[in-house]
Amino acid sequence: MAMIAASGSPATPGGAKEAIRARALGLGFDAVGFAAPGLLPEARAELAQYLARGFHGDMGWLARDPARRADPKALWPEARSAVVIAQNYGPEADPLAGLENPETGVISVYARGRDYHDLIKKRLKALGHYIHEGFGAEVKVFVDIAPVMEKPLAARAGVGWQGKHTNLVSRRFGSWLFLGEVLTTLELAPDPPERDHCGTCRACLDVCPTHAFPAPYRIDARRCISYLTIEHKGHIAPEFRAAMGNRIYGCDDCLAVCPWNKFAAPTRESELLPRAALTAPRLAELARLDDAAFRGMFAGTAIKRTGRDRFVRNVLIALANSGGARAAGVAEERLADSSPLVRAMAVWALWRLLPAERFAALRRRHVGDERDGDVRAEWDRASLPASATK
Repeated sequence: MAMIAASGSPATPGGAKEAIRARALGLGFDAVGFAAPGLLPEARAELAQYLARGFHGDMGWLARDPARRADPKALWPEARSAVVIAQNYGPEADPLAGLENPETGVISVYARGRDYHDLIKKRLKALGHYIHEGFGAEVKVFVDIAPVMEKPLAARAGVGWQGKHTNLVSRRFGSWLFLGEVLTTLELAPDPPERDHCGTCRACLDVCPTHAFPAPYRIDARRCISYLTIEHKGHIAPEFRAAMGNRIYGCDDCLAVCPWNKFAAPTRESELLPRAALTAPRLAELARLDDAAFRGMFAGTAIKRTGRDRFVRNVLIALANSGGARAAGVAEERLADSSPLVRAMAVWALWRLLPAERFAALRRRHVGDERDGDVRAEWDRASLPASATK
């Protein structure tokens, strides 16, 4: 494979590094940085504290083999360098505008287009092939589902810094970056790390609807709407439901208010542009999706991995928060759903939407046939005085 470095000769370390940078940008990535593959002790300590506090919630994969997750060198001892790439997915329109229309659902910006894992993994493999064939080095590629602490590594590589919302922030792209890594046995000089430019700003912390940040640079995933609507497999605790509003998949609030977004440009990548059907989907239609319709609607997107039952659970919470008169009829249809997750949230939605007398009549009609303990508990909780359900 022919190699043309941006500067220097490919035979020199600097030439190899600039050739790889140019290749990565040529493949369509928006930023590239280089770092030593090991992480600093403070990053490992922060992961240990995060797990000890239980902030990871249901995400048991985070707690599996934390020593390997906290240090890419432990994951692959032969690695000598990390090539960190970033892909801009910045939105063209205000991502929070949909919160003003309670009859439609709000899907996180990153999930409105094609599943980014597919796009980034394809390009990372091409970059890895270039390094392997051109420089005779071994490579391993990683996207964010792999056991690599990508944000601290990206900060070390100069791609950005971890903001107070714990996500990566860039002076060029704001808070809208996907990350990926190529670990390689090739020795490459690291780039200088990016320093923190958050200053005294608290916008991302103060906007969180569920108060998921116990302190700057700390997040309790168990309170985060992104976690609750995507990762959490069970029933969503009552204390978070009203605060979810009409957010049905993810939450962009802390990202969208970041002041550094004013320097960001919308993504140039056509595959990451939002599908029209996912920009402002109507809640009543989404609540009626069966498994086949769900799979068809969300084929090729990140949403499909969550599954129909969890997704409709989220939609019913949003319907309950909409206050619309027609929403109660849609929720009542879901009382006969095969999924306890869905039936339980249908009960909560009807409790929120109906007068007490009508809700009590529905309870008498349905609770006797309900065999799931969690759904029965939802009927019972909703039947308690308001002061007892807080």
